[in-house]
Parts: sequence; structure tokens; C-alpha cells
Amino acid sequence: MLAYLIFIFNVFFVILNSALCSIAICVLALFKLLLPTTRHKAKATEVANKVMWLWATVNAGILALFNSVEWDVQGGEKLNKDGWYLLISNHLSWTDIVVLCCVFKDRIPMPKFFLKQQLLYVPFIGMACWALDMPFMRRYSREYLIRNPHKRGQDLATTRRSCAKFKHTPTTVVNYVEGTRFTQEKLCKSRAGYQHLLQPKSGGIAYTLAAMGEQFESIIDVTLAYPENRDKPFKDILMGRMSKIVVRVKVLPVDEQVLGDYFNDKPYKRQFQHWLGNVWQEKDQLLQQIHK
Repeated sequence: MLAYLIFIFNVFFVILNSALCSIAICVLALFKLLLPTTRHKAKATEVANKVMWLWATVNAGILALFNSVEWDVQGGEKLNKDGWYLLISNHLSWTDIVVLCCVFKDRIPMPKFFLKQQLLYVPFIGMACWALDMPFMRRYSREYLIRNPHKRGQDLATTRRSCAKFKHTPTTVVNYVEGTRFTQEKLCKSRAGYQHLLQPKSGGIAYTLAAMGEQFESIIDVTLAYPENRDKPFKDILMGRMSKIVVRVKVLPVDEQVLGDYFNDKPYKRQFQHWLGNVWQEKDQLLQQIHK
């Protein structure tokens, strides 16, 4: 009974915190629309980022009230808030967002997520994401490009224009390489050969690197695990049952292995897929050690 009361308390205050911060960011977005110069708009984005930091800090405080968590965090000691990073991670549950914010909110710039163009027109969400300078992208399907070859390359050009504002503002871009949350059912269907991961999707991370690769200082490879709450970590943390969170951070270079024309250079595409496969194989072995 107590666990369900804790669940109701946590859900209510997390939703309340999210609503208040979203409204504040939307108000900032309205002011941003009226500001005359790029410099003033950048200042508005800076304030919006601080509101996002506040959202992450309050959420962490709410969930810490009833969870006695043993944090096991290793790596990434030399990261700083003035850098440009691409963060990749395995994806287990909605808890991952809270954990990443708790671990990195004071170590690197607040994260940005690549969003579909359609989300720009969703009430409140689209405006809040726009105020936070999250890049919106329009991806054309392979079938569409076959019918409209003149559109080839335009989606990448649009994304690069959207990311141009990051040249003067330290930024962290997050990419969940698996493209979906891990479950045992999905693992059985994937037949990828991993024990704790799904097949990595190279196209998404390659797209991010093609748009912003020259701006990134490093790739932050994060491995998350909830060894004692593997089945339902998000429900467990809301019910005060989370006991241990393991985070391993590895900093990878942005070099010739990850920079190239993934969409037109087939040898490079194979090389990149091989590089990502090695990263994922090492991550799977690390997760095996953690769960032992």
C-alpha cells in the first residue's frame, strides 16, 4: 500500500514540475519570437536551458525522497560544460532520461534531441523544444527519394542549417542508437547476437555526425544498468524501490572512423557499421560483467 502512495506522490509532483517548467519555457519562446537579434535570441535559449536544468534537478530531488539509491558511476571525469558532445547510450526505460540528467546536468551542456519536423506544430511541446534550440529535421524515405531525386541531400542540408546555431553555444546531442527501449521480447525478435542490447541502428548516428560531426569534440558512450531492477525500472523508481544504478562513461574520439559520407560512400558506410558494431559488442560484454 505504501509503495502505491509513493507512486501517486511521485507521479503527481513529477507531472507538476514538468508542466510548470514547460509553461515557463513556452513563455520564453514567445519573448524569443519578438527579440530582434540573434544574440538576444541566444540569451533567451540560455535562460530556457537553465529552466531545463531546474526541471532535471527538481525531478532528481523528488525521486530521491523515497529511493535509497546506490550510485555506481565511473568515467567521464574530464568532461566540461563548455564542450560540444555527441552522447550515445543503450536505452532501457524512461528512467534513462532522469538518470542521464542527474549524472550529466552539471558536467556537460544540457542535452538536445533531434526531433521530427512534425513535432514543431504540437502545442506547447513544439514551442518549448524550439525555445530550447532543439534541431528539427525532415527525413525523406528511400521510396520518396526514388520518386523525387531532386530532393536528395535536402534533408541533411536543412538539418545542418538548424544546427548552425550550435557553433557558438556548447551543446550535447543525445542519440539512442537502438532506436527503441530494450525488452526481452524485442531481444528475441532481433536475433542480433547480443545478450543485453538490441541491434544498433547506424543510420541515425551517422545522420547526426554528417550534420554536426565537425563541431563535436568527443563522443560520450554511456552504458546504463539497473542490476536489481531490470524488469520495470521506471515503475520501481516511482514506487521508491530503485536500489542501484550503474553508469559507465567512455569518451571516444571524433576521427576518420566516424567522419565521412555515410549515404554515398559505400566503403565508408561498411567501415562505420563495423566501428559501431565493435562499440556495441564491448558494451554488451560490459553489461554482462555488471549483471554478474
